[in-house]
Amino acid sequence: MSKLGNLGARLHRGEISYDFIGHRKIWYGISILITITAIVGLAVRGLNMGIDFQGGAVFTTEKTSVSVSQAETYAEEASGHTAVVQKLGNGTLRIQIAGMDTQQSDEIKDKLAADFKVDPEKIGADLVGPSWGDQIANKAWQGLAIFMVLVVIYLAIAFEWRMAIAALVALIHDITITVGIYALVGFEVTPGTVIGLLTILGYSLYDTVVVFDSLKEQTKDITKQTRWTYSDIANRSINGTLVRSINTTVVALLPVAGLLFIGGGFLGAGTLNDISLSLFVGLAAGAYSSIFIATPLVADLKEREPQMKALKKRVLAKRAQAAAEEELAEARGTTADGPEDATPAVVGPRATRRRPSGKRR
Repeated sequence: MSKLGNLGARLHRGEISYDFIGHRKIWYGISILITITAIVGLAVRGLNMGIDFQGGAVFTTEKTSVSVSQAETYAEEASGHTAVVQKLGNGTLRIQIAGMDTQQSDEIKDKLAADFKVDPEKIGADLVGPSWGDQIANKAWQGLAIFMVLVVIYLAIAFEWRMAIAALVALIHDITITVGIYALVGFEVTPGTVIGLLTILGYSLYDTVVVFDSLKEQTKDITKQTRWTYSDIANRSINGTLVRSINTTVVALLPVAGLLFIGGGFLGAGTLNDISLSLFVGLAAGAYSSIFIATPLVADLKEREPQMKALKKRVLAKRAQAAAEEELAEARGTTADGPEDATPAVVGPRATRRRPSGKRR
C-alpha cells in the first residue's frame, strides 16, 4: 500500500507519467471494437426482457427438493411456454412464465401443485400486465434523456461545452457496452437492471469530473507560457488522478462483485444478478472511459482551437531550439577535452639539431 501511495504521489507531482494522450488512437480503436461487439451482440441475440416488461405470471413455491431443470420441465409442460426458473437462497423456486392471463395462471398453478405434490395454496402467483412494463421502460428512457440533458448543461456551465460533449460520449459508451454485455450474457432485464443502468451514470460521471476539474485548474492562463501544450497538461491531469480513480473504482467494484459472483452465483440469489451485473460492467466501463475516452477527446477538441494551435507551434519551436542548443553544447563538450590543433606528443628520443661543420667566423 505504501508503494502504491508513493506511486500516486510521484504521478501527482509529475515525476513519472504515462502518455495516455499520445496513445489515444489506440484507446479509440479498442473502444470502437468493444462498442461494435456490444452492438452486434444486441442486434443478434437481443435483450432477454423480464416478465415485468412482457407481462405474465410469477409463481413462488415453498422450500422444495425439486431441481431447477425439473421445475422448468413441469412449468413448460403445464403452460406450453418457455419458463425461467430461479432457485432462491432459502430453497424456494421462482418460476416466471410470460404471456399468461388470469384464467391460464390458475390452471397452471393447479398443474404445478400436482407436479410438486403440494397444496395449491402453498404456491404463490403474481400477475404482471405488459402495460406496466411499458410504463417502466418509457419512464426509464425519459429519465435517461433528462439526465443526459442536465449533465450537458451543468458541465457546459461548470467547465465548457467541449468537456460536456466528451462526458456525453463517455456516458453513451458506457451504456452501450453494458447493454451489449447484457445481451451477450443473456441475463434477464428487470426493473433492477434499469436502476443499475441509471446508477452507473453517476459513477462514470464522477471519475470524469475529477479529471476535468484537475484539467481546468492546470490550464488557467495556459497561453501565457510556452512549456506545455494542452495535450501535455491533459496527460498530467490523468496521471495526477490515476491512482485516485483506480482506488475509488476498486472499492466500488468489490461489494458489487460480491453480489454478482457470491450472491448470484454461489448462493443462488438470481434476483441479485439483475442489478449487480449492470453495476459491475458499468463501473469498470466508466473508469475506463474517464481516462481513455473523455479526457483524450477533450484534448482533441481543444487542440483544434486557433489559440491552442498557436500555443502548440510555439511550444514545439521552443523545444526544437532547446534540442538544437543541447546538441551544440554536447558537440562543444566533445572538443573541449583538448585543443583541436594541438601538436601530437613526440614519442621516443628528442631530435637534436645538427650544427654546420667548420670553424666559426
